[in-house]
Amino acid sequence: MNHLSGHLFLRAERDDRGETYIARQAFRAPFHVGKSHWEGGTLLAQVVNPTAGILQGDRLESEISVGPGASLLVTTPSASRVFKMTPGGLAESRQRFAVESGGMLEYWPEMLVPHAGSRFRQATEINLEPGAEAAVADFFMPGRLERGEKFLWEKLRLDVLLRIDDLLVLRERFEQTGAELERLAQLADHGEGVCFANVVLVTARLGESDAGGPWRARIEALHGNRLWIGMSRLRHPHSWSLKVIAPSGSAMREAYAEIRRILGETWPVLAFPGRKL
Repeated sequence: MNHLSGHLFLRAERDDRGETYIARQAFRAPFHVGKSHWEGGTLLAQVVNPTAGILQGDRLESEISVGPGASLLVTTPSASRVFKMTPGGLAESRQRFAVESGGMLEYWPEMLVPHAGSRFRQATEINLEPGAEAAVADFFMPGRLERGEKFLWEKLRLDVLLRIDDLLVLRERFEQTGAELERLAQLADHGEGVCFANVVLVTARLGESDAGGPWRARIEALHGNRLWIGMSRLRHPHSWSLKVIAPSGSAMREAYAEIRRILGETWPVLAFPGRKL
C-alpha cells in the first residue's frame, strides 16, 4: 500500500494597506489550498483533500502561522473521512498553529468521520504571543450513518496543547473507542447522529472574569433540547474552552453558527458568516 506523507505550510501577513495575504505556502498531497478571498476583513483560505480520505499509514503535517495584524480563517469544504484499517494500522495528523501579537487565526474545519475499524491520532499545538487571538475548533461524528456505521472505529485520539507567551495553558486528550463513547452518548440520550465539538477561544475581548459577560450567558442559554453546551475559562485570563454535543450534524452547524454570531457582537472578526465555496 502506498502511504501518503503530506504537508501543508501557510504563512499569513499584513501588507502596507492593512490587508492580509498569503506570504508563503507549500503543500503536498493529500493537501491542496484553494484560492483565498476576503470575508469581512479576514482572509479565508480553504484546505482541500483531493484524495478519497485518510488511509492506513498516512502521516499528515500542517503548520499555519499568522503575523502581526493579520487575520486568517482556514476552513475545509467537506468532511475528512478516516477509512478502515488492518489490525494495528494507524493514521496520524499533527497540526501546529502559531499567531504573533496582534494577529488572529480561526480554524473552522468540517466534520471528522472515523469509519468502522479505523484508528486515527491527531495532535494540535497552538502557540500564541501576548495579544494574539485564536478560535480553533474540531468537530467529529460517530461514523457513516448512511452505511449503518456508528461508533465502530477502533481508536480515536485527539490531543490539544495551548501555550500563550510560553505559558502552558491547556493540555487535554480525548481517547476512546467507539464503544466507550457510544455508552456516553446513550446515557445523554443524543441518538444515532450525535456530533461533538471542541473549541479553544483566546481573546481579550471576552473579558477576564470567570463570568465572562452577557455573551457567555447567551451561549449557555442555548443548552437544552438535546443540545449540550459547556464553557469554562482556562488558567490564562483571555482563554476559554467550549464543548458542544449536538444530536445531528445539521444541529451542530446551526449551534456553532449561532455561537459565532453571539461572539461576533463582542469579537467582530467572528461576526461574518464565513461562507465556504
